[in-house]
Amino acid sequence: MAGPTIDDIDALVGPATPHFAYQLRARVRELVAELPADHPVRRYGEERMELLDRLGHASSRAEDGPLEPRTRIGWNTVPSSAPAADPLPPRA
Repeated sequence: MAGPTIDDIDALVGPATPHFAYQLRARVRELVAELPADHPVRRYGEERMELLDRLGHASSRAEDGPLEPRTRIGWNTVPSSAPAADPLPPRA
């Protein structure tokens, strides 16, 4: 099997969204893990991993913002919306 390429990394990173940034970062890390430290594809992968880390971190700081009010329309249908310290009651 041929080694990973820059195109392989771009295929993983290109459609990245904040929600999946850390999962994609892990996949890129696995893809380049066995390449020598000075390999150009590994260096490119490490640059993309830094980008994914910034993308995921910038959007995962929920404690920095206010909580959504539970009075928001439709909010009661989203069980994962409640904080762990104050979970919603189980659905009947």
